[in-house]
Amino acid sequence: MAIRGILPKSVRHVITRLYMFFNSICQKVIESTTLDDLENEAIVILCQLEMYFSPSFFGIMVHLIVHLVKEIKICGPVFLRWMYPVERYMKILKGYVKNPYRPEALIIERYITKEAIEFCIEYMSERETIGIPSSRHDGRNEGKGTHGVRVVRKDQREVLQAHLYVLNNTDVVTPFIEAHKKLIKSMNPQENEKWLLIEHNKTFLKWFRLLN
Repeated sequence: MAIRGILPKSVRHVITRLYMFFNSICQKVIESTTLDDLENEAIVILCQLEMYFSPSFFGIMVHLIVHLVKEIKICGPVFLRWMYPVERYMKILKGYVKNPYRPEALIIERYITKEAIEFCIEYMSERETIGIPSSRHDGRNEGKGTHGVRVVRKDQREVLQAHLYVLNNTDVVTPFIEAHKKLIKSMNPQENEKWLLIEHNKTFLKWFRLLN
């Protein structure tokens, strides 16, 4: 949904196929009979990426997609041995380094400090403070608040517009939209395109309901 309106259809499809490929190989249970199909799918996806992206996009990491399925055949499922979570956490640890001459010491010191602060926050959150005035906002951030709930109601016209927008952006409904436009044009051949489009937007929802 995020890339639907900002990328061409061909580029959107190949990115979706890449997502589905990673979703398949990251499952906890993988059927051995599907590995060959997944390997062929990786090759096809890379070929399509070469069609739509510049050569500078294809670094060593993109090329490694070809070998992922072969790695599964040799070592089994990947969800317990991939290094992506470790690499993400290494970025956090690198952020602790402020002095390049003592990186290990800084990582250890700031990691221990972070653990101590988190422990104190978790421990002291359930204790009553002594000598420290309580905030006037205590208890007001829970529940519905002091001003109640604001309910926004939409009229029927706005609901129908939203419904029509969703149908116009659904691939399954596209043939019905084209059929309805042709029907209106055949019944009103003398009208211009602007009038036909307005009439289509006014009558499509009712016509589409009658089909169902």
